[in-house]
Amino acid sequence: MRSYSSRYLFSAISGLALVFAFAPFDVYPLAWVALVPFFLAIKDLPMRQSFKAGFMMGMFYFFGTTYWIYHSMHEFGGIPLVPSLLIVILLACYLSLYTAVFAVIFNAKIKNTRLPALMAAPVVWVTLEYIRSYALTGFPWSTLGYTQWNFLPAIQIADITGVYGVSFLVVAVNAAIADFFIIRWRTREMPLFPLSYNIAAYSGFVFLMAFTFLYGHMRLGQQPQGRKIRASVVQGDIDQGHKWDAKYEDQVFKTYKDLTYGALFQAPNIVVWPESSLPFPFDERDPRVKELESVEQASSTPFLIGAIRQKQDGKYANSAILLDAGKPAFLYDKIHMVPFGEYVPLKRVLFFVNKMTDAIGDYEPGKDFSLGSIKQGEFGTLICYEIVFPGLVRKFFKDGGDFLVTITNDAWFGRSTGPYQHFSMAVLRAVENRKPIIRAANTGVSGFISSSGAVIKRTSLFERGTLTADIVTDHRKTFYSRFGDLFSYVCILSTLFITLLGREEKEKKFFQGGF
Repeated sequence: MRSYSSRYLFSAISGLALVFAFAPFDVYPLAWVALVPFFLAIKDLPMRQSFKAGFMMGMFYFFGTTYWIYHSMHEFGGIPLVPSLLIVILLACYLSLYTAVFAVIFNAKIKNTRLPALMAAPVVWVTLEYIRSYALTGFPWSTLGYTQWNFLPAIQIADITGVYGVSFLVVAVNAAIADFFIIRWRTREMPLFPLSYNIAAYSGFVFLMAFTFLYGHMRLGQQPQGRKIRASVVQGDIDQGHKWDAKYEDQVFKTYKDLTYGALFQAPNIVVWPESSLPFPFDERDPRVKELESVEQASSTPFLIGAIRQKQDGKYANSAILLDAGKPAFLYDKIHMVPFGEYVPLKRVLFFVNKMTDAIGDYEPGKDFSLGSIKQGEFGTLICYEIVFPGLVRKFFKDGGDFLVTITNDAWFGRSTGPYQHFSMAVLRAVENRKPIIRAANTGVSGFISSSGAVIKRTSLFERGTLTADIVTDHRKTFYSRFGDLFSYVCILSTLFITLLGREEKEKKFFQGGF
């Protein structure tokens, strides 16, 4: 029986290499070559073995970039260490199905059609990334385009294509390199194999790369013609174990008040607190809320605070509340809830994680995409996990807007890679919508991002303090903000088309070859 262990090893190497291309390691050049061993390993495998190789690659890739989820479940959800790790492994198994399906389609097209890897790999990869972002509850974490978050010339194209266009570019480079070797294999196996498709693919590839970097250079050279906003973010660094303990309410509230007093000396136009930073439900009848409103009114500086509030129907919402002129001037209720954090999907099946939900709380999602407003401009507000959904964020800005505020409580992630990855995703939202970002996180990373994706300032993890910076508003409406994921839809249609190519020429069935 033929051994495929070396092929699986190369697939695992590709998956592991991708992990180091993401934040906080940020060896982003790795992403441009990491998939080459994987592509070459699966090019001529039986379909069943290609599925297994794709699954193997995905397990290293996804477990390496999402392992931090166990920390939230174990430390704050009351789930023992081993079960929490098993849940993350199950999640990685689910996510790895996408790379396994990719491997099967890629393998079939390389063996049974004339398509070069350069024509097949990028569109299939983007199709599966897009589906993964929205299937079931949606999980767009580890999208390949995020590896390039600090390579600004390459990501400017995202204001047309979204982050998926950056993924397309990265996969295309990997496929172009792999094609050098695949061409040799094809011509050796089939001496009369036509190379016209490869010539067309490489011509398109050269044009794509030239356009991307010329476009990036042009965009980076443009300066937004907006207003300057001086903003202060407050990073309270409140221990998650103390956050909702009634014994610490006054201490937590005092911490944020004192930090805010300090920030006001910087003369900001807005002060931003993190997600659920108010240690008790927001109620205007509460003397502490009245005190906060008085401080805001006396300072003549709007405060945007994260708080839990009880709605008129008695249900609770995870909200952002803008205090201006001593009263709530704008409310935003979080729309996209965090699975296992703010609700448990499939409760009857996943009964064993009910304890986690009790600890964190169930909330009712909001439905309103309206913008808040201060004198310097209009802003969209995203709470925590929402910033990772490009299709959600663009809905705030399809008709205008000037800047974006995102508030989060990344204390759940501990000292893992999670907070850094979360911050890096915000960079792509800035570029996609051409909106500068103000980000306030309880334990970090807080900071400011320009509308071109440049990080202006940021904090470290688990430090208490404030950070103040100037950002420039940007009223431009991008193609992506207006029309959304048209690029991804083209990739989906292209995938359907190439999947049908050469069906009658299939030489192997899926279950041939054995384990």
